[in-house]
Amino acid sequence: MRHAEVADVIPRSATGTIRLGTLRREVLERRATVPSGNGGGAVAESAAETEAGRGTLGLKGRVAVVTGASRGLGLAAARKLCASGCDVLINYAHDDEAAAQAVESLSGLTGRAEAVKADVCAPGAVTGLLERAHERYGRVDVLVHNAAAWTPATLLAADPTVFHHDVRAALDPLLGAASALPELMSQGGRVVAVSSSGAHRVVPKYVSLGVAKAALEALVRYLAAELGRHGIVVNAVSTAKLDKGEGVPGVLGGRRLTRPEQVADAIALLCTDEADWIRGQVLTVDGGWNLSP
Repeated sequence: MRHAEVADVIPRSATGTIRLGTLRREVLERRATVPSGNGGGAVAESAAETEAGRGTLGLKGRVAVVTGASRGLGLAAARKLCASGCDVLINYAHDDEAAAQAVESLSGLTGRAEAVKADVCAPGAVTGLLERAHERYGRVDVLVHNAAAWTPATLLAADPTVFHHDVRAALDPLLGAASALPELMSQGGRVVAVSSSGAHRVVPKYVSLGVAKAALEALVRYLAAELGRHGIVVNAVSTAKLDKGEGVPGVLGGRRLTRPEQVADAIALLCTDEADWIRGQVLTVDGGWNLSP
């Protein structure tokens, strides 16, 4: 049963091969010249397969849904997963042009991408996205919850209605989809939520999102405990201020900001088979920013 309508699909087929760097090509060429005696040929072939597997992190052929993915960190996560061989549904809420550009930017990568418009705060919306992915590709392996809402305000000046909206945007997408995940991810899967350092420290005018992210991290722990028995691994990544290349300086206070691609790398790592025993954790990806006074 479809729980919510999702509309305005922007599909794009993309095929490609893994492009190894010069050093990796040289290594493979040297291994390929190993004499066939004593199993040398088999060793060379195995080495090539291993090297190719590293390029996709073992994620090739998996299916991912990324919320809030038409720009910024969400798009970086979609790009990393698509480059790793995943077929990716890029969720967006409003900007059709940005979504089309996002899909176009992923063309030529190993996996396929399409954009699906849906308000993930609406009841059943994320379940609808997951069902669409399952119907189209026959499986769902990864859910990355990146969508968020933030209305800058101090605590004393915050509008309770707006405050609660920002909190719901962080929590409702996962809460609403949780009961459907065991069926839709029947072969096991990964859920990665995106948090921020504002969950643990006071950031000016960040109160609604800071509280929302703190609650999200607690929700991740509860989801990990309950979904783990179904083979679904739930974690979060957290970062500080990002260098999004949108006029924000790449260096703040003498320290370099984290790029979205660096957080996306961590998200992809949490989706690998090797990360199976990491559960209910919040992985901080900020280049050591939080270590400084």
